[in-house]
Amino acid sequence: MKSLSFLVFVVLTICCWGIYGPVLHIGQGQMAGGEGKASLRPFMCVGIAYFLIAVVYPMVILKTTGEKGQWSMSGIFWSFTAGAVGAIGALGIVLAFKFQGKPVYVMPLVFGLAPIVNTFVTMFMSGTFKQASRIFYAGILIVAVGAAGVLTFKPTEEVKKDDASSQLETAGSLITLASFRQESEDVAASDPKTVTQDEQGAEESVQSEEAAAKKDSTKGELKEEVAKITEALESEESKPNLFIIALCIGITALSWGAYGPVLHKGQAKMGGGRLRPFLCVGLAYFAIAVIVPWILLGSGVFEEPGGWKHIGGVFWSLAAGAAGAVGALGIIYAFNFGGKPIFIMPLVFGFAPVVNTLTETVSKNLLGEVSPLFLGSLAMVIVGATIVLVFAPRGPKPKPANEPAIN
Repeated sequence: MKSLSFLVFVVLTICCWGIYGPVLHIGQGQMAGGEGKASLRPFMCVGIAYFLIAVVYPMVILKTTGEKGQWSMSGIFWSFTAGAVGAIGALGIVLAFKFQGKPVYVMPLVFGLAPIVNTFVTMFMSGTFKQASRIFYAGILIVAVGAAGVLTFKPTEEVKKDDASSQLETAGSLITLASFRQESEDVAASDPKTVTQDEQGAEESVQSEEAAAKKDSTKGELKEEVAKITEALESEESKPNLFIIALCIGITALSWGAYGPVLHKGQAKMGGGRLRPFLCVGLAYFAIAVIVPWILLGSGVFEEPGGWKHIGGVFWSLAAGAAGAVGALGIIYAFNFGGKPIFIMPLVFGFAPVVNTLTETVSKNLLGEVSPLFLGSLAMVIVGATIVLVFAPRGPKPKPANEPAIN
């Protein structure tokens, strides 16, 4: 059973990364103060949480108790690179949404492509292409298709879409109602029967006509502004930058797919240590997820609604970052207890979106809306991940000690 002890940490990572999305989604909404969703400030909270868990904690443990292994320049390089690609992948998601990308197709593509990238990067680094069987490749394909299906057919995506449409229609109705009310007030104010009488004199009649003309002008300006806003909204919704969105999805898939193998190599270069590579990951996250957004917000290049005054948003965003950091630590320990990235990362990327989907479904009381396509996709992920685990290439078998040499 010792050889399977790494699965405990795999499950920990799956749970943490599975709740990461829903928790961060709450933080983004609350931090924006009801004006859409914030992006850079929640991203900074994620980086701060990584700093506390992946930098401060390892430094204290290394200083007080230490661990096996040692620092090395190559180990620092590979571990820092792993943290950098992880943070860049998260930033890629933020940018995909910024350019009008929709979660309904962005996330399925990312979670479908990342495990495939991870597997082939690992096989390239370990030179095990020849050991991979057709069954193994079929398992990778099943995991990718199943993960995409789970996210595509999950009921929360449809509800979000319907809610957004409902909110847009409600906003349009309110604008129309406000416009009609303004028109009614203008007509009533400009009606000669209500503002002019014979006994009021010519001077009061002129003042009434001037007021009516002014209100007519205001009404025209209001209609013009509403037309501009409507045109801008329609333009943003109908003209997403598909090239940039596709580029961001590709960057995220490549980054998150390469994270596991690169981190495993950094750990090996540091003599199998756990906390030293993890510390480097935290430093990389701090640099990319805290310093870079802080510069962007301070320079005014990127502006967003809300601010730091929304304590609830800060709390939930920090909680999301903590979940992400604990999940990364779980991968470190999984590697340390004998797990290999060639099947650890497909398991994580296969089951984490399932946990994410189930969390949202249960929390929003949508179990009755789960479709057969969702259940079928969920089964594909489980079966495919099992195939990957059983048939993963493990390299050449060691020769028995008493086996005679072949001349």
